Amino acid sequence: YLKISKVALAFAIIHSKPPGKSSKEYTEHLAKTVSERDFGWKWKVEVLEAEVLQLRQELLLNKICPRFCLKNNTSAETLLGQESINPMSYSSQLEDSGCDVSNDSAFDSLGIASDFHQSEHNVNTSKQWLENIPPLTLCCNSKEQSLAVPVQFLKNLLEIRKLSEGGILQADFSELENDSFTICNSVSQLLDGLTVFYKSPKFPVSNFLTEAVCVLVSLVTDNKLCNHVLKKCFKKLEEFKKNLIQIILRKNSVNRVSLKH
Repeated sequence: YLKISKVALAFAIIHSKPPGKSSKEYTEHLAKTVSERDFGWKWKVEVLEAEVLQLRQELLLNKICPRFCLKNNTSAETLLGQESINPMSYSSQLEDSGCDVSNDSAFDSLGIASDFHQSEHNVNTSKQWLENIPPLTLCCNSKEQSLAVPVQFLKNLLEIRKLSEGGILQADFSELENDSFTICNSVSQLLDGLTVFYKSPKFPVSNFLTEAVCVLVSLVTDNKLCNHVLKKCFKKLEEFKKNLIQIILRKNSVNRVSLKH
């Protein structure tokens, strides 16, 4: 049946091809036209799926805490202006790992004792930084656009958690058990977006990506939300961790030590 169908299609193409065009050229033209239509439909489906997920996120937040009001009124232009006024330090983001591949003796000249004390200081500073996560600013370029919705949703979820812990809002987080689809998809989108960025990192890193990482850290370290997240998204988090380790070990642009091995 398949062979007969292929022969019938071949005859149909030969009979319908326009003058001045070979059968091969016309076949390639038809294949391109069909693939473009498929791409258009796929794009429409992806847009609709994204809208559905966003509506489910809003519905879930409303179920958890009906009194919670989404605070997302800042315009993108204002945030872009803030980004340009207060850019992150380019040199601080490209801090050398100390693994100089051009001269092995250079490591000894760095001063091991001073580096040890410096690393202790960095650890303490990092702890303080993670405990005081900055507010989210939805300032992102086209490549980061896919991260904007899940980051905003998870940031709002963390804000509700914080306000409910302080007794300001009444929240029912058992709703997360009833709608595992929304939380799983939101976390998956965040992890996939970060993985894409880490595979082809561009410097300087925007504040938005830094805040996306902060939201992820807060989510998995929160003593109440982490139970829901780890239960539903454990496999995805494991996959993200493995991918990240592989990127760190193998990508020359991320870690220069890979040039030695």
